[in-house]
Amino acid sequence: MKTILLISPYWKEEHRWMVSSVKLAELWQRLGYRVVVACMGTQTHTEQLSPTLTVHFRKDFFLRDPWNYGISFGFSGFVLRLLKAEKPDLIVINKLLFWTTLSLLPLRLLGHRVILLTDAFVGMTWWPRGRIPKLCAFLYAWTLGWLLLLLAHRVVTFHPQPPRLLKRLGIVGKTQVIPTGIDPSSYGPPDRDAQHVTATYVGRLESVKGVEDFLAAADSLRADHPTLIVQVAGWYPAGHPLVSQYRDRVAFLGLRSDVVQILAKTDIFVLPSYSEGLSNALMEAMASGCACIASEVGGNTFLIQNGVSGFLFPAGDREALAAHIRRLIDDSAKRRALGEAARRRIEELFSWRVVGEEYRNLFETFPRAR
Repeated sequence: MKTILLISPYWKEEHRWMVSSVKLAELWQRLGYRVVVACMGTQTHTEQLSPTLTVHFRKDFFLRDPWNYGISFGFSGFVLRLLKAEKPDLIVINKLLFWTTLSLLPLRLLGHRVILLTDAFVGMTWWPRGRIPKLCAFLYAWTLGWLLLLLAHRVVTFHPQPPRLLKRLGIVGKTQVIPTGIDPSSYGPPDRDAQHVTATYVGRLESVKGVEDFLAAADSLRADHPTLIVQVAGWYPAGHPLVSQYRDRVAFLGLRSDVVQILAKTDIFVLPSYSEGLSNALMEAMASGCACIASEVGGNTFLIQNGVSGFLFPAGDREALAAHIRRLIDDSAKRRALGEAARRRIEELFSWRVVGEEYRNLFETFPRAR
């Protein structure tokens, strides 16, 4: 059995979740690989989650929103020690510009071949909120980030990036698109309340996610649509201002492990991000047959065919978002049509059956780590 060393910013701890890494590790195990994960966390420890999955955590110092960035001194040495002990056949780094990605530098200097995965180019096609974070992201991306892209032996993006940008970066020849994918069979038939329309957001309450736009748009419709239920599922810090402002009108569910059941009861799913990669939450909602509304950024435009498998709107345009929600509240047939088309699109293009074959081909043709 071949071993993959997956270097990821996070795994699953409190608000430090890296859903793409969790799902990819599960997919690769299904393909017959053993996966060893090196990531940051709240404490340094090791978890043996299954015979083919081990997660090694290294304690970090976490900079909260809008940075959402962990720093773990000595992480590269931590990776090199794991490399010596595990002797992996493949080395994969997930995400660009996180602290963990810096381990690519010593790996490259030691002659190891590395596959770099990323759902977005931070500071190039993906931006945090706020002028100072944006400036820092830009400078980081076009210096160290660019170098990391050049040093990687293969770059896999979860959704298509602008061809002109790839050409400018000099990585066209070694870049390919493979989405993270999803297992549609995990998402069963809907279980919706015929007397109400439920609109849901799933994800952390971070500034870049634009949750305030969703809540404001939905709140503006409440007087004319008393059957509307609005809920938010995901981690948030104590005293979050949105929770204080809307807690009497919105159900804040917190961090949940039953997202499948929540989506089964959801009529309208909203993802109002200002920047986005390839959203796992949006894929899960589409697989659940929800009528989805998403901002017209990043991988959202790869997942959704506007008007066919969902609705897109300009990020930050609350009136356009409210108009889409209003239409779907009033038109149950359109809700059903969008949900059915969304489910078909996931099954045809983003299911693990399709994505698994692409990763199998990549791993079988890629040279050994050393």
